[in-house]
Amino acid sequence: GRGRARRGDVRASILALLKDRPMHGYEMIQEIGERSGGAWRPSPGSVYPTLQLLEDEGLIVSASEGGKKLFTLTESGRSEAETGPEAPWEEAGRGVDWEGVNEIRQAGFGLMEAFGQVWKTGSADQRQKALTVINDARKKLYLILADEH
Repeated sequence: GRGRARRGDVRASILALLKDRPMHGYEMIQEIGERSGGAWRPSPGSVYPTLQLLEDEGLIVSASEGGKKLFTLTESGRSEAETGPEAPWEEAGRGVDWEGVNEIRQAGFGLMEAFGQVWKTGSADQRQKALTVINDARKKLYLILADEH
């Protein structure tokens, strides 16, 4: 997977969510984000076409409600949802969170940029302090893992 959860996951997740109650597309995106512990937030670009497809297949119906579409399972949709996975988003939770990866990458770049700045323009004393900060940070990061396990 290249940072996109498989389409099947989106489909299965929508069906699983709608077993609970009718929802808006936007609401489903939020719910999946929350239930996967923030690990996976499907994009509108993957959710809305899937909703359209499910509607075409007669598995869900939509009703306009205040300018928004509210989606509900049909009978056949419900029986398909019953046979599907209970919590498909948990799979995604075990996968890779690409937005998180990007956030971490940016943090790393920012750190190195600041370090480089001190290295280029700082005095010998400032460089030494910067080195200490980087080494401390590295140790602290490993300690986070040590605490968790």
